[in-house]
Amino acid sequence: MSTLEALVSRFWWALVVRGVVAILFGLIAFFWPGVTLVALVLLFGAYAFIDGIASVVLGIREYGERERWWGTLLSGLVGIGAGIVTLLSPGITALALLTVIAVWAILHGILDIVAAIRLRDVIEGEWLLALSGVLSVGFGLLLLARPGAGALAVVWWIGAYALVLGVVLIVLGFRARSLTGLLRV
Repeated sequence: MSTLEALVSRFWWALVVRGVVAILFGLIAFFWPGVTLVALVLLFGAYAFIDGIASVVLGIREYGERERWWGTLLSGLVGIGAGIVTLLSPGITALALLTVIAVWAILHGILDIVAAIRLRDVIEGEWLLALSGVLSVGFGLLLLARPGAGALAVVWWIGAYALVLGVVLIVLGFRARSLTGLLRV
């Protein structure tokens, strides 16, 4: 048995704990989506703020050593600003994120429709590309018209992902535990 296998089998319980935490997070996302969304937004705000501070410190330390130290410093200031805005106005941040996703979906959908029209003589089944474009445009318009529903959908997707991930990690943890008996001490 390799060193990695021995390590995984020794700490199988850590995979199970991660799986249980992921399942709990997934359930929270489904039963309290508003709380989950606010928590995710605030977590982003804290990350942006701390990352910004780290970039400012790095930019200051690079002063005189690198020609473009000001880029790192400016990036840090933007991060600090984004963090402060997010922490002070989490609702606006969530709405801005959904707006970016909506605009992206609409533009992506339009480009898919255009591509389907241009490729109609080249490929078979171009209507599927056009359909995906129409669905993307529809999704983007729905997000713009009903951002609350879009936010709820995003939280539910994250919750579903967390539930599936949790189950996979628990199964993996117990399989790793079964390797313990194979170790020769």
